[in-house]
Amino acid sequence: MNVRMHVLRGATLLALGTALPPAQATNGYFPHGFGLKAKGMGGTAVAQSHDAFGGVNNPASVSYAGNRWDLGAEVFMPRRSATVSTPMGAMEVKSGKDSFLIPELGFTTRLSGKLSAGLTVYGNGGMNTEYPAVFPGNSNFMCSSPTSCGTGKLGVDLMQLIVAPTVSYEVAPGHALGVSPLLVYQRFKAQGLQAFGINNPGTDDSTGVGLRLGYMGKLGDAVTIGASYSPKIAMGRFKKYERLFAERGDFDIPENYALGVAFQVSPAVQVALDYSRINYSGVKAIGNASLANFGNGFGASNGPGFGWRDVEVVKLGVQWQLNPQWTLRAGYNQGTNPVTSPDVFLNTLAPGVIKSHITLGATYSLSDKDELTFAAWHGRKNTVSGSAPAPTSIGMSQNGFGLQYSRRY
Repeated sequence: MNVRMHVLRGATLLALGTALPPAQATNGYFPHGFGLKAKGMGGTAVAQSHDAFGGVNNPASVSYAGNRWDLGAEVFMPRRSATVSTPMGAMEVKSGKDSFLIPELGFTTRLSGKLSAGLTVYGNGGMNTEYPAVFPGNSNFMCSSPTSCGTGKLGVDLMQLIVAPTVSYEVAPGHALGVSPLLVYQRFKAQGLQAFGINNPGTDDSTGVGLRLGYMGKLGDAVTIGASYSPKIAMGRFKKYERLFAERGDFDIPENYALGVAFQVSPAVQVALDYSRINYSGVKAIGNASLANFGNGFGASNGPGFGWRDVEVVKLGVQWQLNPQWTLRAGYNQGTNPVTSPDVFLNTLAPGVIKSHITLGATYSLSDKDELTFAAWHGRKNTVSGSAPAPTSIGMSQNGFGLQYSRRY
């Protein structure tokens, strides 16, 4: 365990040279897409090989990405709020920490006629809130009395970094299989939860190793299909938060899979359609109902979680090769909301309720080897309300944009 921890931390520093990427909450706590080309096309990527992010999108795509590297950064701007009825009346409070800089990195190379390899570094996370202390006595706004929840600011901060070395093999002309070991490092911090036995213990971290499998196949010149699957990743426990998360601090990464198809409708226009599913209910800390399991006690095997349902997402994207220099993109992303009414109150801490995104993007070719990619997106505001233990509504919207430099060699 100690050796694995040192290896993962070393890979983290080598790959990014910065702190972990901050939390993103879109399709639950997974981003709507990975890589700025995908983000400009509604998140579609499973049946495309236009960059080096195969380790997260589809490992088999590395066979067709060529020799390249992609390096970029995005600015993520979530807006989260909650309205709670208290003895002092209805009160709306907005979370701070509303602008983040997130780096990204991908690399691919062809090793032989049929064998290719790559490296993808990416982040997950979607539980990042910080609400101000607004009650007399420095008590946070979720309290029904000055001492019922805790003191000071209220919030949580979950960050996950995944380093994915990738190998892909073309088993037949136009058909490839790929695999990416997933080396995961995550960290978590909570504050203002003293009533739950969590007396601001600070930051804790854990590691895990997972896997992503992928297939990509070309059905003639006009149609490409793809599939990607990652089983649940068993993570080490957050020992400082064993009295908060179900199963004594266990916070695994949920099983997820995706299917995609891309149509080359003309030499200049491509349309892509993806379907993905994230099985949040398979992780007790995320999927256990909050109120229904409250009597079992926080941290117990069947203790309270966030009550998240599994999320299904449909992504639609189009790109148009306007001329040799410019490629334009647009997309739409529609997902289900993981939070239901009975679990709204606890999800004030993690209001990942956005259901739809509108996206735009473009790539400008600086030369036959160098290009710049830009993407921007808007997550439309969604609000969910509940009545227990107090009338509460939570809402979230977001904006984001990013710039990526790519080079083929």
